[in-house]
Amino acid sequence: MNLFRLAGDMTHLLSIIVLLLKIRTTKSCAGISLKTQELYALVFVTRYLDLFTRYISFYNSVMKLVFLGTSFAIVWYMRYHKVVKQTYNKDGDTFKHYFLVLPSFVLALLIPHVFNTVEILWTFSIYLEAVAILPQLVLLQRSRNIDNLTGNYVFLLGVYRVLYLFNWVYRFFTEENHKMHWIPWMSGLVQTALYADFFYYYIKSWKNREKLKLPA
Repeated sequence: MNLFRLAGDMTHLLSIIVLLLKIRTTKSCAGISLKTQELYALVFVTRYLDLFTRYISFYNSVMKLVFLGTSFAIVWYMRYHKVVKQTYNKDGDTFKHYFLVLPSFVLALLIPHVFNTVEILWTFSIYLEAVAILPQLVLLQRSRNIDNLTGNYVFLLGVYRVLYLFNWVYRFFTEENHKMHWIPWMSGLVQTALYADFFYYYIKSWKNREKLKLPA
């Protein structure tokens, strides 16, 4: 495993830890989109169907279990925890996330990695992950006050995607003999581009020591 992939995995894991820390310590999910969290849970379920049928490494299996477990834990907290669920901004989290699911699935049927059930669902998870952050970004635009933990969570998610772009470039030149992987590459570029505006305002607020606020 190269350094970029390891750094990407650790950054992704850190983003989830930051989110769980926010929810558990503050007993609040204010500013967090339940719809984005449900999309991520769907991403991990469809991507890791091979968890018990294909062994790659101990590290790989553990990370799959961690991402599955934490994604369902976050959704559970936001939906069913008697205190946390009362802080969920349902009125602000109105993005029609099912409009992201169907096109991603149709695209996976039309342009799959390999045409079989497991690979189609894996491809679907790649396409869906590329746009899963949209409900969260829309909710942040509607929020007047974005707390530090929420801002850090989204920033770390974006950094994770940037590191994975470097991972793919590194593998292209060193490990895979210039083999093209258009599906994850293009999906990753789309996903990273969606963070560009957020990155600008996050870094700007950090430099000016101001409260993070996105333009409506």
